[in-house]
Amino acid sequence: MGVSLKDVAQRAGVSIKTVSNVVNNYPHVTPQMRAKVQQAIDELGYRPNLTARHLRKGRTGIIAFAVPELGNPYFAELAGAIIDAAAQHDYTVLVDHTAGLRERELLVCQEFRSHVIDGLILSPIHLETADLVARQETSPLVLLGEREYEAPYDQIAIDNVAAAREAVRHLVGLGRRRIAFLGSRTDRERQPAHLRLRGWREELVASGLEPAETLVVATDGYGRADGAAAMSALLDRGERPDAVFAYNDLIALGAMRTLIERGLRVPDDIAVVGFDDIEESRFGAISLTTVAPDKHAIARLAVDRLVERLSGRSDSEPRRISPGYELVVRESTGGGRTAPGHGRDPGPRPGDDSPTPPPA
Repeated sequence: MGVSLKDVAQRAGVSIKTVSNVVNNYPHVTPQMRAKVQQAIDELGYRPNLTARHLRKGRTGIIAFAVPELGNPYFAELAGAIIDAAAQHDYTVLVDHTAGLRERELLVCQEFRSHVIDGLILSPIHLETADLVARQETSPLVLLGEREYEAPYDQIAIDNVAAAREAVRHLVGLGRRRIAFLGSRTDRERQPAHLRLRGWREELVASGLEPAETLVVATDGYGRADGAAAMSALLDRGERPDAVFAYNDLIALGAMRTLIERGLRVPDDIAVVGFDDIEESRFGAISLTTVAPDKHAIARLAVDRLVERLSGRSDSEPRRISPGYELVVRESTGGGRTAPGHGRDPGPRPGDDSPTPPPA
């Protein structure tokens, strides 16, 4: 038999109701009483029955997180952050993979195991506003991603245009003038790739430079091989840039592989900036400068909004929330090597286009 609330109450010399109030974190418990009960809990090794607790509230204690590409390190890292954030609310996370397919996104959105999960966090690619408005499922839904929907659901998304502009501004400040964009798409103007491309264009114009459309390369996917192929295509047609802004880190890493194989130096010949700040960006032979969305803030905000909807504590209108981001300057644009623990380096000052000497 496990330790019960009654056992804890007897050890602490209080009522079972008081122990329950402490375990459920009710506010109207004095600090002294809370400490007394917590000591008894620690001494006996009591663990609350979370399943029973959720069932008493008519819940399963499970939320789902559906991503388009689980093999992409960004989504894997974000899933880990969401699992951690959900644990703070005693929720378990079920991770599902839509493979970026519209039919899978519709299935997840409309009828995803409603008898199993309490709510859903979804990162869609192909869903339209009409799909969300037509949703019959009553469980709470929080959307991740940059597309704007006129639908009654909370959405968490960083400002991709502003983030892209900061990346390009950094390159211009280093004296780079022929800045390529790798990873554009030919469909859906509101996709992240189009927003980041828009930021690329806007910042070049703001800097007095003419955006060279010949330096924009579309890719079939968003992986390392796509970046390597895009960089090869650009060089093969004689369009050599002096800097690259890639849609994501994987494309940037693939592009750097091609540059090294062609005998070009990063960043001396061509500087490279990615987007996402995946773990791999810190551990390459040349560490990657990248835009780092605050994944932990994205996860926390998404889970908190979902739990608030589930608890009935929030009846506010759906909100679009923009978490923060930062540009992490590393070796691929002339910054110093950062510690694997995610240290930041300020990099060269704007206007300083002199090459950074290699580390001794």
